[in-house]
This record gives sequence, C-alpha cells and structure tokens, in this order.
Amino acid sequence: MNNQKIQTLAAEAVELLREMVAIPSPSFEEAGVCSRISRWMSDKHIEHQRVGNNIIAEHTAGQNLPTLMLCAHIDTVIPCEGYSFDPYLPDYAHAAEVIGEAIGRKVNSTEIVAGLGSNDDGASVVSMIAAYRFFQKSDINLTLVLTCEEERSGKDGMTGLWIKQLNRIDYAIVGEPTGMKAATSERGLLVIDATAHGISGHAARNEGKNALYIALEDIEKLRRHEFSRISPRMGKVNLNVTQINAGTAHNVIPDTCTFVIDIRPTEQYTNEEILEELQGICVSELKPRNLSNRSSATHENSQLQKAAESIGIETFSSPTTSDWMRITCDAVKMGPGDSARSHRKDEFVLVSEIKDAIRTYIEFINIL
Repeated sequence: MNNQKIQTLAAEAVELLREMVAIPSPSFEEAGVCSRISRWMSDKHIEHQRVGNNIIAEHTAGQNLPTLMLCAHIDTVIPCEGYSFDPYLPDYAHAAEVIGEAIGRKVNSTEIVAGLGSNDDGASVVSMIAAYRFFQKSDINLTLVLTCEEERSGKDGMTGLWIKQLNRIDYAIVGEPTGMKAATSERGLLVIDATAHGISGHAARNEGKNALYIALEDIEKLRRHEFSRISPRMGKVNLNVTQINAGTAHNVIPDTCTFVIDIRPTEQYTNEEILEELQGICVSELKPRNLSNRSSATHENSQLQKAAESIGIETFSSPTTSDWMRITCDAVKMGPGDSARSHRKDEFVLVSEIKDAIRTYIEFINIL
C-alpha cells in the first residue's frame, strides 16, 4: 500500500471536510455544500455528475465485472443547543480543549475536525472520496455516491437515485460513523400516530367516554406486547410509546387522545406486518408516518462479510437507520467516527480516524 499517497489523500480529505463543515447543509438545503464538493472534485480531476444535490462518480473497468458502491450523505441535522464552539466555524484552539476533555487526553487543533456534520457524515464522505481516488485507474468497477436528504428520508436523495439509475449496483458500503466496524444489519424505523376516540362531556357529571383512558389501555397493551419472531442478529422488535396528548380543560372529558409509537423493526417483519399486528390489539386508530423505513441485513454468504472477517474487521448490528434501507443490493455499513457523537453538541472527528478509514476502505476493496 502506497503510504505517501494515502498521507496525501488524507491531508486533502481533512482540508475538504473543514470546508464542508463551514457551509450549513441541513436536509433539503444542501446546494451550497454540494457545489463546494463538486468544484473540489473537478479541481482534483474526478469526473462526476451532479443529480440535484447528489453527486455520482463512476469508474468502470469492465462491463462484466461487479460494481461496488461507496455511499455517504452530505446533509446534516439542525445544530442542537449548547455547542461550546461555533458549529460551523469553530475556534480550533478552544475546540481542541473541549474535545480533549471529552476524550480524556490532550489534543491539538491539527488532530481534529470539529463542527456540525464532521462526524455524521462528513468523515465518511471525504474518506470515501479518498478511497475512490485511490482506485481511479484500477481494474475494478467502483461508483461513488454522495447523497442529500438522508437525515429526513427525502425522496430526492438515495430513494430517487436508486429507483432511477443505481439499481444495477451489485454491492455497497454505506458510510456512517461506526468506528470502522462493519454493521451487518440495522434496525428500521416505524413511527405510528395513534388516536383514541371518545365522547366529550362534563367531568363533574361523569359524562362522556374518556379517550385518555382508552389510550392508556392501548398503551398498556403495547407495553406488554411481544413480537414472536426473533432476529438472530438484532433480537426482538423494539417498541416504545414516546408522546401523548389529550384534553382542552380540567373539567372537560377529552373526546380524543393522541399518542406516538416509536418502533425499531428487525428483518423478521415488514413494517406493514407490524402495523397490522398492533392494530389488531388496539382500539385506537393507528396511522403510520412512513412504511418505507425498513430494516436491513447483509446477505447470507456475503462477500462483503467475508472480506470484513478476513481482515479482522469487527461486525455488529446497528440500532440506527441509514441510506442502507433505500437500496436492495448486498451491503454493509462502515465508516469513521462514533455514532454516539452524532446529533449532539460539540460534534467532532479525529484526523487519525479519517486516515484509518481511508486505509481500511482501500484494504477492504482490494480483497473483494
């Protein structure tokens, strides 16, 4: 492996990531960061196309060879409260002090990239660009896809790309902060809005039919419910009621009560099956927000899993969703950084994590 080339790729990746962080790019507002990445890739002579706020680069060595996709997302969530430094243009001396305290050792400003999107998912973006550059003249088919709208499940990100032009891909690495461990499964997401219907009345006269009590009875059923099919990789389907709302005044029996159910499915159930099973035990009306956020799992006898195991990459089951749920080819989820830093204040990634990711991606691709 060409160490000098990797050092150069890593240094340029870090430079690009700091520029990306400085450009606000919440879901549906990625035009600025997409343009910057596109100009940077053009400057580095990386042929690519821009599809909306997505970027696609393709290296084809032969029509009969399988194609590997490297995929990561360029959008971010909105910055949360309490940042110790500017989430877009941090004072790096101060950020280094904050991050050093967080990880329990002193770091200097050259060892980190700090700010919103640095960890999720900018580190994967720039590491995958570097890996793609490394293989630009190789004898493999490699496609690099940088997507928008991932954080909000938008239709113009991977969802639209996969349907329109990427469903020929044979296998994929989905870049997310996993500490370069390989997730061979991830839970889906099913959010249900439930409404209990009652009859309003005067509380003093015990009139009406209390929708709040109906909802509480259903919530208790949900709390006790267990799905029978257990995933060998992910275990049980996880279900939690997370919000409830009812009533207009202290002396009025509520005629409606709404509550929200957060469900993290496994590959043992479709979202439609889960909805049907829960509606069968609930009096309340259940309406899903989205049925497409399915769970995912690496295929049996997968070359990707074999490659990970052959070079000692740890595998695990991920509790979080990603663009993996929007593709149908064999895949693993693997990228630099730590999922625990995502969607929280003082986001960061270590430069050493980016360097390690580039090396690992290259080694992984070489043995596929």
